Amino acid sequence: MPIILPSDYHSIQQIQRNNLIRWIPRNQLNDSALSTPLKIGILNIMPLGHQYELNILNSLGFSNFDIQPIWIKLNTHNYKSWPQGYIEKFYVSYDSIKDEGELDGLIITGTPLEHLDFEEVNYWNEIVNIINDARDRFPSTLGLCWAGMAMAYLLGVKKVVFKTKLFGVFQLENKAPNHPIMGSTDDTFFCPQSRYAGMDNKEIEKAETRGDLKLLAFSKEAGYPIYETPDHKQLIHLGHPEYNSSRLAYEAKRDSDNPEVPPISNFDYSNPSNVWKMHRHTFFQQWLNFCHEKSRLKI
Repeated sequence: MPIILPSDYHSIQQIQRNNLIRWIPRNQLNDSALSTPLKIGILNIMPLGHQYELNILNSLGFSNFDIQPIWIKLNTHNYKSWPQGYIEKFYVSYDSIKDEGELDGLIITGTPLEHLDFEEVNYWNEIVNIINDARDRFPSTLGLCWAGMAMAYLLGVKKVVFKTKLFGVFQLENKAPNHPIMGSTDDTFFCPQSRYAGMDNKEIEKAETRGDLKLLAFSKEAGYPIYETPDHKQLIHLGHPEYNSSRLAYEAKRDSDNPEVPPISNFDYSNPSNVWKMHRHTFFQQWLNFCHEKSRLKI
């Protein structure tokens, strides 16, 4: 099903060249042939985030739904690595989304700030307000990498900064084969990890024991990278299922001469191969299914 995009969106030619997902111009949104699209908010705080957007679009574009992405900006963040004027043209504030109507789901991306205490991040208060408000307002919030750590931290789980970067493609074990989202995922699957921190395993297990979290996947290298709140309102993935292989290859090549970053594990950036594609498709499809079901129950 198509992604609904502005006709002057910068990646249109690449989308057409790749021929992986369909898109339609936003001015056709009222075409009677289209179903009511899912409105998915994407709070994108990645550096050079305009280059990252296609990873999210490819993740959403293989679903069974028409998708209208709503790109969201922070008011207290300086997007200094982005092209001048880009944020103002394509992004809206979270407050304006609340005023215009409901989202069917919200994605909050990662950002390479794991080394900082959360309270040291200059937009921390705004992120906290959005995370808390979205839990009350929308069917589900999906936090990726740093955003997932932030969500877990707000639930009382401590972050642990690693001595070296966790960097590579690792096999994960599905801990919840009957779960509405993880139920379509293989018993074991692969997913990229690219982070300097994670959440303490014992703290996460304690959180599950007291009923604050449900653990969904485990890896001896990556710990517990996927979990959720018992009300299904917050879904956390500390990995990068959304990454295209070219994105991971870019990071690996960029850091190949950095002595503080270990060589990437289980991935050849000179000949990149995507072995997590099925996990990406099933994970995002099932999350969108969940968002759709919960949204339509409110109608």
